[in-house]
This record gives sequence, C-alpha cells and structure tokens, in this order.
Amino acid sequence: MLKQMRHRPVKRSKARLIAGKWWFTSKRYARWWLLTRKGMAKERKSDHLPYVIFTHATPLIRKLLNVDMWLHMNKVINLKAAAGQLDGIILKPGETFSYWRTIGKPTKRKGYVDGMVLYYGNFKTGIGGGLCQMSNLIYWMTLHTPLIVSERHRHSYDVFPDAGRTQPFGSGATCVYNYLDLQIHNTTPHTYQLRVRVTDDELIGEWRSTASSDLQYEVYEKEHHIASQPWGGYLRSNVIHRYIRNSENEIILDEYVTENQALMMYAPLLEQS
Repeated sequence: MLKQMRHRPVKRSKARLIAGKWWFTSKRYARWWLLTRKGMAKERKSDHLPYVIFTHATPLIRKLLNVDMWLHMNKVINLKAAAGQLDGIILKPGETFSYWRTIGKPTKRKGYVDGMVLYYGNFKTGIGGGLCQMSNLIYWMTLHTPLIVSERHRHSYDVFPDAGRTQPFGSGATCVYNYLDLQIHNTTPHTYQLRVRVTDDELIGEWRSTASSDLQYEVYEKEHHIASQPWGGYLRSNVIHRYIRNSENEIILDEYVTENQALMMYAPLLEQS
C-alpha cells in the first residue's frame, strides 16, 4: 500500500531555491561524467533500424484552462528543436540514454522559446517550456520495451483534470534541466534506436531495434486513490504495473513499475449517489 503524504505544499525561499538548484545541477554534472565512463548513448543514425518495437503519438494541442494558445505554439517550436537532437539516437547493449545530456541545455541561441513550465502546482513561462511532453512520450514508450528505466521523476502536482486522458495517471516523467533527468539503460543483447518527429498535429515516437521481440507489454494502474487532507487539499495516488505477455498472449509476469503521489490543484469531481 502507498504511504500517504500528510503535509501541505511547501514553498521555499528564493535563496533556498537558488542554492538547491546549484547543488543538484553540480551533482548531475558529476553523475554524467561517471556515466560517460561507463557508456552513454551518443551515436545517431539517420537510417531506421529494421524492427519497430513500440510506437506512440500524442496530440500537440490540448485545451487547458487558462493556458494561452501562444504557449501551445511555442511548445511545438521547442519540441521540434529537441526532436532534432533526439531523433536517431542509438542505444547499444550496456549503454545508458540520458534525456538532458542528449538534448543539451535549452537556450534561445539553439532556437528554444518561452513555453509553459509547471511550477509549484501552477505554471509560468520559461525557455524550453513544454519539453515534458517529449519525456512523457519516451517514458511511456520505454515501458512497452525490455529497456530499463534507470532514472525517472514523477510530477509532484496534478495540475490539470483528466479530460481526454488515455493513459493511467502518473505514467509520465517530468524533466527539469539538468537535475531531473530521464535515463534508460539497455540490458539486452540488441541495439535500440529512438525515433521522434513532430507533425502538424502530433508528436510521434518509436523505439526500433536490430531484432524483433516476442514480448508484449500492457501498462495499467492499481490502488488509485484520492484522499482529502487535513489542510483542505487532496492527494492523488496510484501504483503502476505492467503485464508482460509471451508470443502466445499468455501473461508471464505482472511487474511493478512505480508508484505516484501528487497534490491535486483542482477539486476532484464527486460521484452522485
């Protein structure tokens, strides 16, 4: 069972935020240096690897309360810039893919613009805003492959209602340069390739490989719960699992993936009796 949080949202001072950002950013650079020595995915190929392991697409524009359309349009610009760095990346056996090490720091010089950035249960504008849609897509696709998610960070706040949601709550991966990273490790004997592209209305991704896979993955949630808190808010939680099926469509493993807890920034709808 999930251990429930019982505290209010914490807002830290500006000085504390600056010091914390410096500390965690420095730690990340040190971890990247160590990871480079162990084997980090760097190579890119324009040619497709032969086998599609999993593909997924998400809409670029989703109507959100109080979010101006220009933020959506700028998000598309940022996604295209990131896709230019990610598309074709090769993940060889034993290597680890780092989301931020591959993309690099989003800056105006690289073509990134102001987009929506989630911040303490609300949102603000920031250079490169909207790139969480890319990390969400890659994380979701990876859960449908034999690749191992070695680092992933959940969203601490549930900001927008579930209108149009097609995936379980908490099945994404938040990202903040550079200390909240998404990392994927290849423990298989086969090479994988990430393909991502932005069309007129969708962000589309694929994991491809040098070998086909007989395994199928079905991601689902359990223990979904919304609990009122003593201070008046709501805490939403669940556990993510996945079924792994063989070529005969038989379930060979019910595997724990992760658990999520998020403070809700809107009132949940109550069912009528």
